[in-house]
Amino acid sequence: MKSTIAHLTAVFLLTVSLSYGQTKAEFFSKADTFFKTYIKQGRVAYSTIKQDPGALDELISMAEGISVSKSDSKEYQAFWINGYNLSVIKGIVDNYPIKSPLDKAGFFDAIKYNIGGHSITLNDIENKLLRANFPNEARFHFVLVCAGLGCPPIIDRAYLPSSLEVQLQKQTQLALNNPEFIKLNKNKVGLSQIFEWYKGDFTQGGKSLVDFVNLYRNEKLPEKAKTYFYSYDWTLNESK
Repeated sequence: MKSTIAHLTAVFLLTVSLSYGQTKAEFFSKADTFFKTYIKQGRVAYSTIKQDPGALDELISMAEGISVSKSDSKEYQAFWINGYNLSVIKGIVDNYPIKSPLDKAGFFDAIKYNIGGHSITLNDIENKLLRANFPNEARFHFVLVCAGLGCPPIIDRAYLPSSLEVQLQKQTQLALNNPEFIKLNKNKVGLSQIFEWYKGDFTQGGKSLVDFVNLYRNEKLPEKAKTYFYSYDWTLNESK
């Protein structure tokens, strides 16, 4: 009798484990399809999603029941990066039409989303689940997209555990080689306010902001370049 119970318990646990694994795989696959469908050249078709929010609502519902562990860092990071970007889109769609995420009070620090077993704000996903747990990963700032044009553009695919390292590297390189994001004029360099707000993330180990940017630049900035922070553009990153 005991062996039968033990066997049934083992089968149950295996079934649950496989189910969770399939749910995660399905989430990443459907997120990939969603981003490919509604994102073009770094902009989001909010109006189209608003008219038919079924795919977005399904993803948010799936994400609610998914559990990820920091012990699998790539899966954890990929899930929460996608979770953040999907929640931003959800927040805009729920309040659409809107010209900027800042037009909705508490957009980042008060509105909560039920994903990953948490009831959580966008700021908490970024700061408590990602930055706090992986303090040396400054590249998060180039893949978490806040719905404003000042952010690096959102990509038309999901972040996947198997390709996350390549994706983080590529998006950081694209941002820091973009003359609209890093504005070089002789020995003066205009930096996004992201570098002002999160300076400590970029200057770990005694690096200057220019040192960090040059890690990813094809054409290096002058070492003694004078930096300034240009105003952030919170205009909605909506496709036209």
